[in-house]
Amino acid sequence: MKKLIKRLSDMRGISGFEYRHTSEIAKMFEKYCDEVVIDSLGSVIAVKRCGLENAPKIMIEAHCDEIGLIITSITDDGYLTFANVGGVDQRTLPMTEVVVHGRRDLWGVIGIRPSHMQNNGKTAAIKEMAIDTGLDAYTVKDIVSIGDSVTIAQSIGALGNTQFSGKSLDDRASVAAIIKVMQNLEECRLHTDIYAVAAVQEEVGCRGGKTAAYAINPDMAVAIDVCHGITPDNNENAFELGSGTVISVGPNLHPKLTAALFNVAEKNNIKVSIDVDGGNTGTDAWEIQVARDGIPTALLSIPLKYMHTSVETLDVYDVEMTVNLITEFIKEQKGDTQWLS
Repeated sequence: MKKLIKRLSDMRGISGFEYRHTSEIAKMFEKYCDEVVIDSLGSVIAVKRCGLENAPKIMIEAHCDEIGLIITSITDDGYLTFANVGGVDQRTLPMTEVVVHGRRDLWGVIGIRPSHMQNNGKTAAIKEMAIDTGLDAYTVKDIVSIGDSVTIAQSIGALGNTQFSGKSLDDRASVAAIIKVMQNLEECRLHTDIYAVAAVQEEVGCRGGKTAAYAINPDMAVAIDVCHGITPDNNENAFELGSGTVISVGPNLHPKLTAALFNVAEKNNIKVSIDVDGGNTGTDAWEIQVARDGIPTALLSIPLKYMHTSVETLDVYDVEMTVNLITEFIKEQKGDTQWLS
C-alpha cells in the first residue's frame, strides 16, 4: 500500500492540469476493470461489470487533483510570479521547493526577504513571493509561459512504522484505496456494477465528481476524501491517526446507506470513527448527492495531518480500513436497492 500511495503522491497535476497524470491512473485501473475511460472533463472512470442484466450501479469516487500554483508573470530578472490554484496556505510557501511545468520541467525555490530584514514580522503574501529557478531571464522565458502550472516538489515517503508523509495525499491516498478495492474485487462474483472514479477539479469547485455522477447515474455512491488528523495544536473536529476510517453523518449523507456502512464495519471488526457534518462537507459528496434526480451518497474520510501542505501525513492503516470497509460493503450487495428507499 505504501508503494501505491507514494506512486500516486509523486504524480504531478494541479486542478485543471490533471491530464499530466490521469492516463497513468487509467492504466492502473485497467488490470482490474472491464472498461476504463477518461471523460470530457478529464476524470478517470473505470467499470467492473458483474454480467447481470440491469444490475445496480455503485460509484466509488475520490479526486485526483492537487492544489498548486500558476505562473502570472516573468520578471526582467527571470523570476516567476504566481497565483494559487485551490486552497494553498501561503504561510507554507516561503522556502518551498517547486516544479514549474513549462516546455520542460524546471525545479525552483520560492524565496522571500530574510526575516531579519523584515520590519513587520508578518507572513509574506503571495504577491510578495517569486520562484527562483537559478536561470537567466532569456532562458526562463524560452521554457516557461504565463499560465504554466506549478506543483510542490516534496515527497518524503515512509514516516515511522506505519505513517506516510508527502504532497497531495489529499486525495491521492483515497485514489489508492479505490485501486486496491478494485484489486480485491477482481475474482469476486458480484451482483452490482462498480464504477471507480478518480475525479478532477475538486479543489476548485467539486467539478469532476459532479459531472461523473451525472454521466454514470449510479444507484448509490461512496465518496472518499480526507479529514483533519489530531496535531499538537489542534484536536477539534479532528481524528487520531491509526483510528480507522471516518464515516460522516449529517443531513447531506444518505442515512440508510451510511447505516449500512456502520453495520458492515461492525460485522467485520473494521475500526471506524464518526464525523458530524451539519452542512456542506467540502467534498465531492456534496455535489454527487444532487446529480440528476438525486443519488444516495455516503462519505468516508481518512485522517490527515497538515492538510494542504507539502508534508501531509497519514497512517496507512486508516487507508487499509477504508479499503476493507468498501470491499466488504460491495461484496454484501445482492442486487436489491429497495433498502435505500
